[in-house]
Amino acid sequence: MKKNDEFEIDITDIGNDGEGIGKYEGMTFFIKGGLPGDRVLAGATKLKKTYGYARLVKVLKPSPFRVTPLCPIAEKCGGCQLQSLDYKKQLELKERKITENLIRIGGISPEFISEKMDPIIGMDNPFRYRNKAQYPVGTDKNGNVIAGFYAGRTHSIIPNTKCYLGAEENEAILGTILSYMKDNYVPAYDETTGKGLIRHVLIRKGFTTGELMVCLIINSDKKEELPNQQQLINKLTEIPGMKSVSVNINTENTNVIMGTEVHTVWGDPTISDVIHVRDMQKDGYPFTGYSLIFKISPLSFYQVNPVQTEKLYSLALEYAGLTGKESVWDLYCGIGTISLFMARRAKQVYGVEIVPQAIADAKENAKRNGIANAEFFVGKAEEVLPAFYNELQDNNLSAKESSPAKTPKMNGMDREKSPERSKAQMLHPDVIVVDPPRKGCDEACLSTMLKMRPDRIVYVSCDSATLARDLKILCDGGYEIKKIRGVDQFGHTVHVETVVLLTITP
Repeated sequence: MKKNDEFEIDITDIGNDGEGIGKYEGMTFFIKGGLPGDRVLAGATKLKKTYGYARLVKVLKPSPFRVTPLCPIAEKCGGCQLQSLDYKKQLELKERKITENLIRIGGISPEFISEKMDPIIGMDNPFRYRNKAQYPVGTDKNGNVIAGFYAGRTHSIIPNTKCYLGAEENEAILGTILSYMKDNYVPAYDETTGKGLIRHVLIRKGFTTGELMVCLIINSDKKEELPNQQQLINKLTEIPGMKSVSVNINTENTNVIMGTEVHTVWGDPTISDVIHVRDMQKDGYPFTGYSLIFKISPLSFYQVNPVQTEKLYSLALEYAGLTGKESVWDLYCGIGTISLFMARRAKQVYGVEIVPQAIADAKENAKRNGIANAEFFVGKAEEVLPAFYNELQDNNLSAKESSPAKTPKMNGMDREKSPERSKAQMLHPDVIVVDPPRKGCDEACLSTMLKMRPDRIVYVSCDSATLARDLKILCDGGYEIKKIRGVDQFGHTVHVETVVLLTITP
């Protein structure tokens, strides 16, 4: 076979990036736009020894699971990989993805997984669920300013101001900003030259409160760089719910969207939202749990799907099995969402997060909700936890000793909230909750967790491959898996969250 040769192939699976997978003459091919059950005509684009890539030329026989996407550019845009696939089939594929990774990477038997895994928690409506959107801004071939999303595996912007996964207000906000840029000759950032002003637009919405935030990421170290800035502010503030307008400074030649410096140019520096947790043993609503209010800044980590977040956190809380007597470590705690829900049911909670602003938000959120039994540390979990453990071990701390902790390596510790807390409880907690980034937990973090020997570990993962890798380490270290369940946070994409409960092996 040579490049550009065309061939017929049956699509049998979906890859990690949403591409269809099939076999032709012993070779595995990855074909963007192909869906399981399709028979397609494909054209080879890249050939390796045992696999290749191909473009979708024509669907010869559509899959019985193929549907017409709501968005007319869904197949071009890199934001939705699966909008052409029936949603129930999406859930099936995501559940299978979790299972296959646990088998292949974690070395767990299919029979064991079948026994421990509950059905995936899907969405009632897999549209309009995102409370956060980041739109790259650029220029098309005719010189027009555009905003939208990157096409898959590229930095080519597909113009789109009406995303069906985001809040409806996003379209009006983007239209306002693009009109302002056109009227005032404000240039979009150009990655190739490093010139231009506006790089991205960040929009956040509190789904419960209706509050809106707009943050413009600019290629300038001056917050006043926007010409006729007040004109833009006046137009944005006409949109119902607008609460905050800010600029973020990012002058680096980087793919990282946000810089570290934020300036509020109108309104408040944060918006607020409310998350509810409920008893997962109850059959749906009416709501039977409790609620917390959170302040969110442009740099805050906050789950993008508020409806499914309630289900995710409710599940994590159920797995933690708290009775009010437990000490809990929450690693990668963000702005304290899981920490504060755990604090309502635990004796004491300790949260760790590398982003200083997130820890500042977490402390404010604790005060806002009247929670005094949660403390937060700034630092990498893989550094903070071992430093804490090693320091107390070096001090030969007895199990009964109780006094204020002296841990200079743990920056950001709130020492005022519980001066009589037990170091022993911190050293050997009842529960550790981890919600790491896609790369999973660092080896030093996992090693320290095994030394601390909590009764239960609740692992919340956004990547089942790194989850499987880490579970193997934890199980080899004396833990056993009790429960597994997927939660679909990202409908029409290939991503899926997984929650796992581990307990010490008897």
